[in-house]
Parts: sequence; structure tokens; C-alpha cells
Amino acid sequence: MRIGTGFDVHALVEGRRLILGGVAIPHPAGLMGHSDADVLTHAVMDALLGAAGLEDIGRHFPDSDETYRGVSSLTLLKKVVLMVNERGLTIECVDAVIIAQQPRMALHLSLMKEKMAASMNIGVDRMNVKATTTEHLGFIGREEGIAAQAVALLKEKQDQ
Repeated sequence: MRIGTGFDVHALVEGRRLILGGVAIPHPAGLMGHSDADVLTHAVMDALLGAAGLEDIGRHFPDSDETYRGVSSLTLLKKVVLMVNERGLTIECVDAVIIAQQPRMALHLSLMKEKMAASMNIGVDRMNVKATTTEHLGFIGREEGIAAQAVALLKEKQDQ
């Protein structure tokens, strides 16, 4: 078994869609970034890459590469899963948390889990997404940005 953690944060800005876990969430601001800036999916990707010993998403998908401008993070997640599988590893489970003061996430969590699990080719029961606030503290509490953390557990494939 191998474990990895991931963390990502992006600033909220007007004029962009808010995408979390591959789900467009109604909100007056979205996250600033080179891709779709999906902090939840980015944290999950970093957790998977870390558990596999494959560095981080910035190394594999640099923001200096125009190929990734505006790309869906779920597309990148699928590429990460291929890298993990090529290392002889399978995903046992992923647990993630979104840290945001607004918008409220409860209505969107199930769809996020479904989209991310499908992108990783795992059962939805192996993907968990939660949300919390910072009780109005710090830049997240002031609604200047959104963060996400994730942990992934990988297992070496057994010879069949």
C-alpha cells in the first residue's frame, strides 16, 4: 500500500466559471488558473502522483505549456490515472475536502464524486468528497479563494 497527499488553492475572480470536481457550480466568481483551475481535482491528482512517487502536477502539466490552457482537469486526471497504472498501481480509495466559505457545496458533492470516480475508473464508493468552511477566517473566509486537500491510497497490482 502507498499513500499520498495533495493540496491546491486558487484565487476567486470574476469572469470565470467555478468548476470543482468537474462540476460547474453557480457562483458569481470562478477560480483563476491556466486550466479550468479545479482545485479539488488538482489536489486529487497530486495525491495520486505523490503516492505513486511521480512528483506533482506542475511537473507533468506545467502552466507554461499552452496545451493545457483551459483544459478540463478531469482530462488531466485520466492521464494521471494512466501514469499510476503504468507504475503497477491501482487506486484503492481517495478522500478529499473542499475548503470554501461560499458557495455551499452540499448539493454538488454527489455529482463531484461520480464524475471523479468515473474519471479514475473506480467505484463511487472509493471516492469521497466533503466540504468545510474556515468560519470566515483568512483569505478563504473572506471569499478570496478556495482550497482543497486530498489523500489517496494505492495498492500494487497483484499478479493474476
